[in-house]
Amino acid sequence: MSVLKSIIEANKRGEQRGIFAVCSAQPLVLRAALRHGVETGSPVLIEATANQVNQFGGYTGMVPADFIRFVESLAEAEGLPRERLLFGGDHLGPVAWKHLPADEAMANAEAMVRAFVNAGFEKIHLDASMGCQGEAEPLGDSLIAERAARLCKAAEEAACGRPLCYVIGTEVPPPGGVASLHALEVTPVPAIEQTVAAHRAAFDAAGLSDEVWQRVIALVVQPGVEFGHSDIHQYNSSLLDAQRRFIRCQPGLVYEAHSTDYQLPEHYKSLVADHFAILKVGPELTFALREALFALDHIEALLLEPSKRAGLRALCEDKMQADPKFWQHFYTDPLALDWQLGFSYSDRIRYYWPELSQAIDTLLFNLKDPIPLPLISQYLPLQYPKVLRQALPATALSLVLDHISLVLERYEDACQLSAIKG
Repeated sequence: MSVLKSIIEANKRGEQRGIFAVCSAQPLVLRAALRHGVETGSPVLIEATANQVNQFGGYTGMVPADFIRFVESLAEAEGLPRERLLFGGDHLGPVAWKHLPADEAMANAEAMVRAFVNAGFEKIHLDASMGCQGEAEPLGDSLIAERAARLCKAAEEAACGRPLCYVIGTEVPPPGGVASLHALEVTPVPAIEQTVAAHRAAFDAAGLSDEVWQRVIALVVQPGVEFGHSDIHQYNSSLLDAQRRFIRCQPGLVYEAHSTDYQLPEHYKSLVADHFAILKVGPELTFALREALFALDHIEALLLEPSKRAGLRALCEDKMQADPKFWQHFYTDPLALDWQLGFSYSDRIRYYWPELSQAIDTLLFNLKDPIPLPLISQYLPLQYPKVLRQALPATALSLVLDHISLVLERYEDACQLSAIKG
């Protein structure tokens, strides 16, 4: 974690330094992130959530050790040195078991944290903010902090002296995009102060040492950034004067911003300058993946006869209609459903990519040879100049990875990671 520490120390000194976390288990997104790390010489932080990956497999079917082996194999194939690869666990707490009584849910959460640490995850977000069976929400700060301290203790026991770092707090509204942005508010300083004080007291009560508290590197707060199905709440630095003053007085602590997807490039720079030194991105990466794949679907329809096509977009629509569990509670307007299924910023389509992996492979295989330049100009215009300059192959896989990398470049530019060699 020396890389993270050095980034945070530089940010605290007022330097334009930060790091972004790639929150995805999608193989093409991960390949793009790892390839980007190779090209820039930057460290790459990959994070998994408690719902994605846990000791029971999560929705990816991977336990924490599986996830690390999976990413390491991709990193080796892309040529990224292992020492530049960092792993974080996001929203680690009882979220996957909140339908259970609190004692049972927390026992599962503690076991999950141990599994993450034993697998090699070093950045641990302690998030016990969600209520369990029969508990009214929101939970009180003291109870949230007490449960976070329990999770921290489990992590420390599993680490056996190996250095970890911790993130506390959570954003409001919940992660993953919201239906309405009208009520979005920046976390007020008194609430941030209470989060820090409650966690510090809970750590002390749990017998966790000052040395362990020093491993808390970041606070998750709501900086006023979010996205809905078709709108984006852009960052407004002028609303966070008090928050900036507060964090500058907290030794070793920075902010972590979630749901930063789809912001303008200048807003990423402002976030980092305002001590949001850790930025999370996920849905925008799979959104970019979907853009590129749908563009290739159009190209495939022009180049191949119907019997040989992957027909990915049609398969997506069929799969989402046949199995609506990942979107039906999000896309509730029947008049907007036709476009939201494929194009919403919430990007619920990302949950269907694992089942469509064979169709993706077929599409990429069908377009493995150079694509006619006019079609690239029409359907992938951002890649067209690079292809003309012979800086990018005119083949499907290269075009997809490059399109995803455009998102990564905006974060890289704001964080100036290439100046910090992992």
